[in-house]
Amino acid sequence: MKQQLQKVLAQRQKSRIMDVKRIPAAVLLPLYCKDGRIHILFTKRTQRVRTHKGQISFPGGTYEAADNSLRNTALREAHEEIGLKEEDVEVLGELDDFNSATTNFVISPFVGFIPSSYNFKLNEFETEELIETPLDHLMDRHHMREVNRIFNGKKVTSYFYDYHGKVIWGATARILNQFLDIYAGLPAVKKG
Repeated sequence: MKQQLQKVLAQRQKSRIMDVKRIPAAVLLPLYCKDGRIHILFTKRTQRVRTHKGQISFPGGTYEAADNSLRNTALREAHEEIGLKEEDVEVLGELDDFNSATTNFVISPFVGFIPSSYNFKLNEFETEELIETPLDHLMDRHHMREVNRIFNGKKVTSYFYDYHGKVIWGATARILNQFLDIYAGLPAVKKG
């Protein structure tokens, strides 16, 4: 699965958003295998952070000049927020850039595979909890709903994923939706 996903991500043309008025940011979509199932790791943000208080998100944050790349931003932020070391992440590729609707960020998501058991160290200021979500749960459309609305004169589809009462929405849900579409197209997933 890892090799297939890495190949598909490398072959696709990433859609980039080049908007100097927006703040560049990056997130890591961490995948791992647990109990024979692929999982995605999310974080729940605390109420103390400046933006996106209490929301479920991927580890990530704002680009800093010392990062030299958005990939490095995603890895640095994952280390700062949950104690995930860069050398423990196998980056498989990138997804499309996404704008955040309520803040001024353009988000570059990176998909990475991490060890199945890990001694995470949460940054108590930023991260309230980790949410380990089986990929097959998220693939089940019974746990997702779409809402179409008009935003700034354009039709926008919003996604909402439910995992035991925890709702993934906003830019995180849009990123997740794209990843799930790509994952669903993998040959092993189509057959099984």
